[in-house]
Amino acid sequence: MAPAATPVVVDNGSQDRTLPILLAMGVKAISNAKNRGFAAAVNQGVKDSSADFLLLLNPDVRLLTAVDSLVDATCRHGLAAGRLVDDRGRDQKGFGIRRFPTAATLVLELLGLNRFWPGNPVNRKYRYLDRDFKLPGAVEQPAGAFLMFRRDVWERLGGFDEGFFPIWFEDVDFCRRAALAGYRIEYVPSVTGEHRGAHSIHQLSHASRSQYWCDSLLRYASKHFRGLGYRVVCLAVVLTSVPRMVVGMIRERSLSPVGSCTRIIRFAGRRLFSPCYGETSRATTPRQDHKDGWPLETR
Repeated sequence: MAPAATPVVVDNGSQDRTLPILLAMGVKAISNAKNRGFAAAVNQGVKDSSADFLLLLNPDVRLLTAVDSLVDATCRHGLAAGRLVDDRGRDQKGFGIRRFPTAATLVLELLGLNRFWPGNPVNRKYRYLDRDFKLPGAVEQPAGAFLMFRRDVWERLGGFDEGFFPIWFEDVDFCRRAALAGYRIEYVPSVTGEHRGAHSIHQLSHASRSQYWCDSLLRYASKHFRGLGYRVVCLAVVLTSVPRMVVGMIRERSLSPVGSCTRIIRFAGRRLFSPCYGETSRATTPRQDHKDGWPLETR
């Protein structure tokens, strides 16, 4: 049997009654006045816990089984993940587990081809659509919504990179660094969680989501790609920003996406032509809270 767990909830500046409810339940809660970002909240929760095994569980995930098998796998390999299903019990294919993104993967994501042609060979490989989700085994990158890791792994890797702000790609980066350090990530489908999905993200405008996603994507690319692959991703960000801006203006009936698009193009353009790309982004120094911080609760 797995040892009794002590839940630690990090509340990233929520504006609802989350904190009073948690306190009434007797749950250990950490309250941040502002949104510090997902990665920083994870690090904060790990530091405040004394457990040797840490289960990262998003607030929109409900455990359906015990986690004993997940603890056993984590003990052996260093990291493990369970199976995520929707409210109808269907596997969340394409989200729960993925392979590490390549430059080609990210370019197709930026172009929207993976959404409109999900069966293309690059996307099938990236999203493990060639895999039986009911079979256990090694995987590359499970979603951070349902991920267990040993404390010594987290310490060796230096925690989550808080430069990914406020969200996106921090779990991919963490798993990539774990794999490079020689750890295996085990997929344990007998441990299941129901995932409702992306409640906090929907509080962002389309323009903000696009800007944050591109920012984190470029940070990931600068840390893990080299040469032509990195340049191609930067160029794809620049070329796809205008179509995304137009879609955002139509969807929001606002000119606000123009400013976001300009910032994305400027940001990606500097990295495209910079001779020293990737050097500063490998640091893990936390960013300042964004002035338009949005609530994100992390368990």
